[in-house]
Amino acid sequence: MKTLYLECNMGAAGDMLTAALLELHPDPAGFVRRLNALGLPKVEFRSAPAVKCGITGTQMAVLVDGAEEGRAQGHHHGGHGHHGMHDIAHIVSHLDLPKPVRDDVLAVYGLIAEAESQVHGKPVTEIHFHEVGALDAVADVTAVCLLMHELAPGRILASPVHVGSGQVRCAHGVLPVPAPATALLLRGIPTYGGEVRGELCTPTGAALLRHFVQSFGAQPVMCVEKIGYGFGKKDFERANCVRAMLGETDGGQECVIELCCNLDDMTPEAVGFAMERLLEAGALDVYTVPVGMKKNRPGVLLTCMCRAGQREEMIRLLFLHTTTLGLRETVCRRYTLARSMDVAESPFGQIRIKRASGWGVAREKAEYEDLARIAREQNVSLQQVQRAVFAPGRLEGGGDKS
Repeated sequence: MKTLYLECNMGAAGDMLTAALLELHPDPAGFVRRLNALGLPKVEFRSAPAVKCGITGTQMAVLVDGAEEGRAQGHHHGGHGHHGMHDIAHIVSHLDLPKPVRDDVLAVYGLIAEAESQVHGKPVTEIHFHEVGALDAVADVTAVCLLMHELAPGRILASPVHVGSGQVRCAHGVLPVPAPATALLLRGIPTYGGEVRGELCTPTGAALLRHFVQSFGAQPVMCVEKIGYGFGKKDFERANCVRAMLGETDGGQECVIELCCNLDDMTPEAVGFAMERLLEAGALDVYTVPVGMKKNRPGVLLTCMCRAGQREEMIRLLFLHTTTLGLRETVCRRYTLARSMDVAESPFGQIRIKRASGWGVAREKAEYEDLARIAREQNVSLQQVQRAVFAPGRLEGGGDKS
């Protein structure tokens, strides 16, 4: 399985992640040109070779109105205007990006806004970012999301995150490291401090790791094919970089959390509503099993499966949307096939095809929602649409059938 491993021994920031992933891209210069053609207002991307501690790598710079500002750290004050989430969403919606990338950009920036909201005790709609800081962060997030889309790893793993130590000065005063928004974004993710004084992980870096990384831990056994070094601006005794390694592993394996509770005093509608909220929040799976409970009451066992970094949010939602007074947690190993989504041409038009492979297995399946939509529109059966999609020679644009 194609695997990306991010080594965050000196933390992570948007520019460092961009630079490291850029070194893995088959056409780095062309990618930067395409970044600058996306239409981000007032923004220019520049990449340059750099050397730290004798190691060569890449350093990324984001210029706003022709000048490189400090990395975005929430609120900043100065002579520019301010942007809220509505403004950010408007900017992203007009970028020349594939829809999955736009969705990723908004999801990552939404994590940053939500963290700032909790830190400052204000609704997300009232959180405003200084214009330069906001554009700087959107540029970093957009670059990383597009690189992830084009590199298309089957799974993304990372080391525990070094956050640094000491204090950091911002517009609100002197704050401990990690900064409050960063600390919130890293909840449930293994982190550590150390002798290095300074802020090593930024809110943008933390949000990107939280959104993309499926599991944190030691590097798995893998055949590494490409290595990228993305350098930060600061100099330390250690090489200030994120190291990205792209290669092959035997199959998908990660640790996941199962959160369970027994329910005997909720209506089916209420249970269904709770399940919807959990899935909308990013749970890997949510399901129920009928069980017999005390006093001979029929009930359900509700199970929510999630990644370690989602644990606290899922616990909060389970207590919020169910009547349970307690939860049980089990740590499981999860093995998965590498999954991808392609678009195939058919006599009925384009249909999404889900493909999975690994562990000596390869399979494909047409997206049910597409089949159902066409069957309704054409007044035909699901089986007729599916036969047309997978008829010999019909699959085009989605890769070879395997």
